[in-house]
Amino acid sequence: MTTAATLRIGTRESRLAMAQAQIAGDAVAPVLGRAELVPITTRGDAISARRPNAGWVEVDGQFTRELERALLDGRVNVVVHSFKDLPTEPVPGLVIGAVLERADARDCLVTADGSGLADLRFGARIGTSSPRRAAQLAASRIDLIAVPIRGNVESRLARLHAGELDALMLAAAGLDRLGIEIPDQARLPYDVVLPAPAQGALAVQVRADDTALLAALRAVDHLPTRIGVEAERALLRAIGGGCLAPLGALGEVTGETLRLRAAFEAPDGSYRRAEASGSATDAAAVVAEVATRIGNA
Repeated sequence: MTTAATLRIGTRESRLAMAQAQIAGDAVAPVLGRAELVPITTRGDAISARRPNAGWVEVDGQFTRELERALLDGRVNVVVHSFKDLPTEPVPGLVIGAVLERADARDCLVTADGSGLADLRFGARIGTSSPRRAAQLAASRIDLIAVPIRGNVESRLARLHAGELDALMLAAAGLDRLGIEIPDQARLPYDVVLPAPAQGALAVQVRADDTALLAALRAVDHLPTRIGVEAERALLRAIGGGCLAPLGALGEVTGETLRLRAAFEAPDGSYRRAEASGSATDAAAVVAEVATRIGNA
């Protein structure tokens, strides 16, 4: 890949994925020039379209493998991922060339009438297939019922407005990138729900041997975001979970300090929160401390 050529960006086919790939394309344009989006169907997307009620078991990599295969085969130069979707174990031959500055990492509780968490009826049905979200919502209101749901953002919102659900749990970053307006109260504070590790961050994946492209991507790599989300993903590895584990985590870098917060539903069903702060240059020590506190909570 040379900076004179058109950059081919691999992406999932959903409107959100395409919007995110375009964000990445716009970010790298000053250093790499024109970009072309290359939509690729993943196995997870195909299954999700056939089974919108989530009657299937999601596993790590179902939304990323086909993209990574296209990158390894040379059909595309880079792939843009929602970083939270990537398995924590690296793929041989591929690296994360850049992590773009993080968008709003919060989760949103979206209702048809704009009402908030406290206003929901007893036993309200909340659309989410995320064990992490379900566990943290239950910690606030044990009466709420998590209802499995799949599909793109638009199809989920359609089911909400059709009256099938009382509320939806969705990532603020995705709603913002799609231009979907929501009331401020829908954005849940971190003391209620912590995001999935790396939620709101976009990862630009590239072949490890593409040294010229890797060098160019350094210009758009946002170091505070990278440190924070890599700490979150390291915590996920430390507890032995994949990207579907019931772990909420948020790493924030302020100056030279990394603050890492976590919420976790343990295998015994207990709900635990912990946090630690330390040097951003020694994120491993902060991760180890939070992992220990979660394990001993």
